[in-house]
Amino acid sequence: MSKKVLIVEDVADVRRMMKILVEWYGYKAITAEDGYEAIEKVKECHPDLILMDLMMPLLDGAVAVEIIRNTNEGTEIPIIALTAYGEIYQKRAIEAGCNQVISKPLNFDNLRPLLNRYLTA
Repeated sequence: MSKKVLIVEDVADVRRMMKILVEWYGYKAITAEDGYEAIEKVKECHPDLILMDLMMPLLDGAVAVEIIRNTNEGTEIPIIALTAYGEIYQKRAIEAGCNQVISKPLNFDNLRPLLNRYLTA
């Protein structure tokens, strides 16, 4: 069974491109477009890794991570935060419970090794 990656991104084109790449690399991609939907997908789908945009409407990624970390389903899932907003948001993401923070725009060449690092343990 293929490992599942939850992609949380409010920009449809970026979300779609990340989904295509994740699936191309052999993983199952699940998508959510905001923090609320991400929380529900964690409970329903039990992903093996979450790629979480930090700046989203309705519920931002850092708050969603805090909520996910306080659920039975989300305590051990590696969460990688994605941000274009610099060190303040990077610090906030780590404090919220993210394992790693990467800057946007995402370098798609670095995506495969990143996925493999967290999903082939």
